[in-house]
Amino acid sequence: MTTTRILGRSGIEVSALGMGCWAIGGPLWGDGGQPFGWGEVDDDESIRTIHRALDLGVTLFDTASNYGAGHSERVLGRALAGRRDRAVIATKFGNRAEEATRRWTGTDPSPGYAVASLEESLRRLGTDHVDLYQLHINDLPASAALDLVDTLEGLVTQGKIRAYGWSTDNPASARAFAEGGPHCAAVQHDESVFKDNAEMLAVCDALDLASLNRGPLAMGLLTGARRAVGRDDVRGAAPEWLVWFTDGRPTPEWSARLEAIRGALTADGRTLAQGALGWLLARSPRTVPIPGCRTVAQAEENYGTLAYGPLPADAFAEVERLLADLRPAPASA
Repeated sequence: MTTTRILGRSGIEVSALGMGCWAIGGPLWGDGGQPFGWGEVDDDESIRTIHRALDLGVTLFDTASNYGAGHSERVLGRALAGRRDRAVIATKFGNRAEEATRRWTGTDPSPGYAVASLEESLRRLGTDHVDLYQLHINDLPASAALDLVDTLEGLVTQGKIRAYGWSTDNPASARAFAEGGPHCAAVQHDESVFKDNAEMLAVCDALDLASLNRGPLAMGLLTGARRAVGRDDVRGAAPEWLVWFTDGRPTPEWSARLEAIRGALTADGRTLAQGALGWLLARSPRTVPIPGCRTVAQAEENYGTLAYGPLPADAFAEVERLLADLRPAPASA
């Protein structure tokens, strides 16, 4: 069974599932006390979790300069000390945050900040290069993203990054950026069994890009967890884009949807989370889901998916039948 995939036109081989490192960053606060993190974390457990992920065959670790105002990068750097050659590190730039106060202070898409942010990321990660460097401003106009290409290509030439990409949910923007950037290798976008983005996957196919799937477990909804989360957790005061939770609890509508597909996702003995990740692996050979983990137990469940592989064709078809109203109608000829 194939347990690796290729990171688009970069040719970099990565595990078919990566580890999202947003949650291990701990708290981050935005305007008006809006939580942008996942609450308090145990750094020692985070490090054990990263080590367990490595042991289970995970090689891709996705973080960002603003996760916990740099704390995620620091923890990942500690965990990978002496193990850097076993890991492919993806990080992101474009969001400013104050390390001392753990506050988000706004976005900065300038080329100068892209360079400065990378230097800070390299310092926190304890490495001399990042494998994938991603623009982290979802709705930035494509013209502004293209203004970064020369700078990013220069960083490739210097050996400080191997490839770059954009974390965006806009297929047209992703296409323009990839067409203009020779070493653009990936687009990171929201993708789960509940939120398919066929247009983005079509862009990835057309331009030889990897599809890094953030939110592959719908922020925890697809694990079946029902306990309420705290107010320092992004789900506890969910911003408009986070539709799966209300006041820290799964919404009744999406919980009902989950129960409808539970049988199909778990038919071959895998857990609900493993079924949801298996759906993504079956969706396209370009997908690389990056579920977040904060504990060894979560890592063991998530990456146990690698032993199962993609969801079987009959189960995948049943899920699609049950969720047909969430899928856009095919374009007319």
